[in-house]
Amino acid sequence: MGRDMGSEMRSLHRLTAVKVTNIKEPGYYADGGNLYLRVAPGGTKGWIFRFAIAGKTRDAGLGSYPTVTLVRAREAARRYREMVSAGVDPIEARKQERRAALVASAKTMTFEQCATSFISSREAEWRAPRHHRLWRKTLADYAYPVMGPLPVGAIDTSIVLKALEPIWTKKPETASRVRSRIERVLDWAKVHGYREGENPARWRGHLDHLLPNWRKVRAVQHHAAMPYRDVPAFMEKLRRDPADAARALELLVLTATRVSETLGARWEEINLDEGM
Repeated sequence: MGRDMGSEMRSLHRLTAVKVTNIKEPGYYADGGNLYLRVAPGGTKGWIFRFAIAGKTRDAGLGSYPTVTLVRAREAARRYREMVSAGVDPIEARKQERRAALVASAKTMTFEQCATSFISSREAEWRAPRHHRLWRKTLADYAYPVMGPLPVGAIDTSIVLKALEPIWTKKPETASRVRSRIERVLDWAKVHGYREGENPARWRGHLDHLLPNWRKVRAVQHHAAMPYRDVPAFMEKLRRDPADAARALELLVLTATRVSETLGARWEEINLDEGM
């Protein structure tokens, strides 16, 4: 039968390993020294350290049985009693330890690891494999050589600029995509607690003061185009040319397929009878 949860157990080690195993009835069973075995209505068992600090009674979970044995639960309770005697709340101390562990792990989490995790988290959203490949390739080509192995929390504006400046005027469109992808990875890292502060890859109000607008770096150069009125005469001339290249160009004009699709086409992909 479970004892009164409010009773203070002055003697230690009232339970035994056999008794802990055999107890079935729901309730709280005192081992002494503020340590209790809690048996839930469903039969699961866990260890509770009950203590009072600043006039408030609190329960600190020590883990489930049998994962945490009686011996380990007693050792944990002993440490917690020492904390309470020193005026330290074991629950708050445990929270601080977890926060410290998170900060420590953040210091070892690199930009590349964060980028890999971010891309993986978007697999369901980015259904096209090509999207995944482009993200991985642009970051591998332009970001990782500069910041890949660095702790993500250490990435600052100077590091971002070091990655972007070599390509900003040579490949402005690519550079803009790289900047945007770095920004999203750093935002992901901040949300997950791996970095703090403002995003050094942010454009508006930050990098726009340090880099020229990529759209204005150089004038857009469109491919040469034929006036539509000249197309019929050109097609007539093209059809008189027996070369394979002429047939390929004719296919391009009529179907608007990509050059790579035309050059790599196979006969099994073409159905002349159906006109497909």
